[in-house]
Amino acid sequence: MAVSARPLLAALLLPALLLSAASAADSKNNPADELVSLINSNRTARKASSLSDNQGLGCIALQYIKAYEGQCNQVGQNKKPIESSFTDKFAPDCGVQASTLSKITGRLLACQSDYASPAEAFNILVDDAKSLQVLHSKNHTEVGAAVSGTDGGGPYFWCVLFSDGKPSTSFKVDGEVPKTAIHPGCFSGNNDDCMGAKNGAVSANVGTLRLVAALLFAIVCAFAL
Repeated sequence: MAVSARPLLAALLLPALLLSAASAADSKNNPADELVSLINSNRTARKASSLSDNQGLGCIALQYIKAYEGQCNQVGQNKKPIESSFTDKFAPDCGVQASTLSKITGRLLACQSDYASPAEAFNILVDDAKSLQVLHSKNHTEVGAAVSGTDGGGPYFWCVLFSDGKPSTSFKVDGEVPKTAIHPGCFSGNNDDCMGAKNGAVSANVGTLRLVAALLFAIVCAFAL
């Protein structure tokens, strides 16, 4: 019995489209992760150890930014959130278990009106002997980075937090995924795509959106053939 060409073609195309969808879901584009990669490349080039990218610490770096409430002029003025904020505010907002918080061994923070690429942000964050010392310190074992705009635009903040915790046990997140509903902005280590330039650095699980779009496209194609 002859087999219709259209259903056969649809059956052949659908797996290929689904494979394409899965590949799209794996695509990553996160400026905070890119910044961590630059930090580790710079450290290893100078014989320092590579640091673990901790999503809980990255989320806390984003909350650290939000504590400035868009006040760019407060950066570099020796003004920073009080230490109790890590336990009382930042950790709960991220769903990080307070009992797993580790010592913050260094921090880098920068702000400017225009969005900076990760490479540009690195040069802004590490621009003097003091910041170089923080970057290359042997006390660090893990790192978390974040970037966020303000009200969907500038000014833009970049923050890097370093810790001496054990990567497998420190900054542990309830449910293994940081809270996302209150996270406009990008933070490292969470395996999500994140929009950066010209988007206010607003977090978005682009991989999931691409997967849904690709699946819908595959279904439409199957019925249209």
